[in-house]
Amino acid sequence: MLFARLLERVIREGTLVVTDAAGRIHRIAGGEGPEVAIRLHDKALHTKLAIRPELYLGEAYMDGTLTVEGGTIHDLLDLCGRNIRHFENHPVNRVFSCLGRALRDLQQHNPIGHAQRNVAHHYDLSDALYSQFLDNDRQYSCAYFDSGNDSLEVAQEKKKRHLAAKLLLEPGQTVLDIGCGWGGLALYLAQAADVHVVGVTLSKEQHKVACERAKAAGLDDRVEFRLQDYREVPERFDRIVSVGMFEHVGAKHYSEYFEKTKNLLVEDGVFVLHSIGRMERPGATNPWLRKYIFPGGYTPALSEALTAIEQVGLWVTDIEILRLHYAKTIIEWMRRFDDNRDKINMLYDERFCRMWEFYLAGCEISFRYLHQMVFQAQISKALDSVPITRDYIQDWERAHLGTGTAAE
Repeated sequence: MLFARLLERVIREGTLVVTDAAGRIHRIAGGEGPEVAIRLHDKALHTKLAIRPELYLGEAYMDGTLTVEGGTIHDLLDLCGRNIRHFENHPVNRVFSCLGRALRDLQQHNPIGHAQRNVAHHYDLSDALYSQFLDNDRQYSCAYFDSGNDSLEVAQEKKKRHLAAKLLLEPGQTVLDIGCGWGGLALYLAQAADVHVVGVTLSKEQHKVACERAKAAGLDDRVEFRLQDYREVPERFDRIVSVGMFEHVGAKHYSEYFEKTKNLLVEDGVFVLHSIGRMERPGATNPWLRKYIFPGGYTPALSEALTAIEQVGLWVTDIEILRLHYAKTIIEWMRRFDDNRDKINMLYDERFCRMWEFYLAGCEISFRYLHQMVFQAQISKALDSVPITRDYIQDWERAHLGTGTAAE
């Protein structure tokens, strides 16, 4: 079997037992490590998985033509992650990697209008879905674990406080939240710092929930949520924050993004950007993730973001790299997803559940083995907009313990 021959070249740690579509058993043993067993139910997978496993492994699991008989899908992807560096050097993978980089501008085409359709694919799913695995404030981004004992709710509250501290907020300031999600961060900023916030999103479902939350909290006089592309926002703001949205911009639009945010800031304004990134050179989006989860999405190399920032003449005044924080976040999402799997199955179906299991497990593995991280970049137009030391961050956080919506 062609797939087994590929595995023999790739598996150096752990053991994978494959039962092919004809019932033949192939045991591929590397060094010490976990053992996982899978069964293929379609003989076409013998070739497809050898040629392009990055796409067809996820499809086969979704469709039920690949089942995990020893272990879980997370165990399988963990085994893949442990051996990924050997696969990356395989000639077939190098061909598809080069092709992906060549086509990425087309794959990440996100003009106004098209960007909204890409966002709707993921974020306009049933509102009930996200309540099954996110924290109670629906923070769909990396939490901030500064203690090994933090719950997801507390870690997400600390993330919001950490971002707020970097914004150097003062009462009465105006803040733009680009990609505001369900509104949790905007509401937190208004409550904790007495600022006026405009949140923009392209998701109709998120916009509806965010508006309802602002009204219920009695903050609709200080927080406005708009169904609007950030490129169409006309005002200028004292502060800008963006969390988990930059991954949807696309590399070809980076200069446009930073030029627009520069124009949206007042002269002494501050912008804090929170985004998934990669610690390696620019690449391409995983084909399965692009097709089924985030069309138009791309995780930037830090060099790509910094180059675009330099080109438009902005200052990077602070950068913080969060490494395993997102892996810890996703582990908690996976646990909650599994606890509520029957409810999610009733909302959609078994194939959808398997798709999201593969998505969540794959993302967690990517932060452990595939060079993914999160960066928070503090950006300004003027040289002296922020202090020359970082003490103010910790000072603000200490002064605002207990503010916000989640109990600590």
